[in-house]
Amino acid sequence: MTELFRLSACSVVERLRSGELSIKDLLDAVQARIAAVDGAINSLPTLCFERAAKQAAALQTLPADRRGILAGLPVTIKDLTDVAGVCSTSGSLVFKDRVPEISDQLVTRIEGRGGVVYAKSNTPEFGAGGVTFNSVFGNTRSPYDLNRNAGGSSGGAAASLACGCAWLSHGSDMAGSLRTPASFCGVTSLRPSPFTIRTDSPTKPFDVLGADGPMARTVADLALFADAMRNDDSLSMQAALRERSIKPFRQLNIAFSHDLGVAAVSAEVRDVFQQFIDRTLNQCESTVEAQPALEGTHEAFDTLRAQFYATGLESLLDQHRFTIKPEVVWNVEQGLAPTSRKLREAERAQGKVVHDAAQFMKDIDVLICPATSLKSVAADCRYPGASDGVPVADYYRWLAIAYASTMTTLPIITLPVGHFEDGFPFGIQLIGKPGGEAALFQIAQQIEQLVGGFGEPVDPR
Repeated sequence: MTELFRLSACSVVERLRSGELSIKDLLDAVQARIAAVDGAINSLPTLCFERAAKQAAALQTLPADRRGILAGLPVTIKDLTDVAGVCSTSGSLVFKDRVPEISDQLVTRIEGRGGVVYAKSNTPEFGAGGVTFNSVFGNTRSPYDLNRNAGGSSGGAAASLACGCAWLSHGSDMAGSLRTPASFCGVTSLRPSPFTIRTDSPTKPFDVLGADGPMARTVADLALFADAMRNDDSLSMQAALRERSIKPFRQLNIAFSHDLGVAAVSAEVRDVFQQFIDRTLNQCESTVEAQPALEGTHEAFDTLRAQFYATGLESLLDQHRFTIKPEVVWNVEQGLAPTSRKLREAERAQGKVVHDAAQFMKDIDVLICPATSLKSVAADCRYPGASDGVPVADYYRWLAIAYASTMTTLPIITLPVGHFEDGFPFGIQLIGKPGGEAALFQIAQQIEQLVGGFGEPVDPR
């Protein structure tokens, strides 16, 4: 039964529906896999198998066609999102003993559609930064190289998938928090269009920078979890894959960019991305090296991100200033400082980026760029450059290739498409048209079939 972790999520769901597998079989298998490998990775520091067993027992009494689209499949939830009765720390000592009584609406939706929550995945404190570490649980490592971090802030989610400690993982993203760890761990993710996957947002209900989304090992599994997470009025991604309404890959109008015109991308990332272009895009009939106008992105994102953190965490700052990590303190303080004029300028700048990106995508089926500007970061790194005295103000600047696409509000799938010379994975961002998830999933699956080589969990090394 321990080899069940090697199956795809879609395959497991089929076996659950047929009665070939029970939910208990899966919980036993994933618990054994966690015991075998997660000590080295630290992806799932909070386990709740007793709670999962109770939910599994209740689901198992229902007919197969009434267990929801996940049919009892075990899933993980990122430790920024509340699960009733389970310690939910947000990676912060401030909340190290916090146990909420009510689950976030997204968790309730997933469980209502047959998901069984058995673990919370590790995240940096309050999700800040592209490197997963915190003072509660420590660092999370990539299974592809235990000397390197899994990325962040959905690092635990990505790493648990990559090593077979999960079939599906929930994550979230503002400056690449789904995309960076997906690339560092060789898995796929979806950053959806705004408001297609709703969560509880008591302080910023209409924010378009942050987004929750699914992570998986294959595009088909990603579509499955996207359907379990989506609002009732959102399109089915599994149905989109079945329809196959998009043109063949070679006939698509494709734009590609090494850096989106605004990011400092390392030479080794540029090289492996160029290899992907030469190997895959050269067979296409219409490709162009281009990107939408993204002028003013850095300044606008800085202001809007700071405002987000100040809105959510201002009340904690006075009481816990010396407990919260300095990067978060700095971000909150930046949000408390802006003048109304600076906020207006940031809103106008993002408005222009959203408009220009939509115009750019009118004649483009997909825009492709690297998922991250660096190959990897060391396992114990706070953020690139920190050891060289780079000030806190720059702690997320290396994520520019991700937060620049965040600012467009376009849907984005991250897909592993290759490896560096040492075998470490490399992922790309597939950026779609406004609200264009259905076509984007079809494009992603075509590329996945072309590149091959991913989808199997790896043993930590």
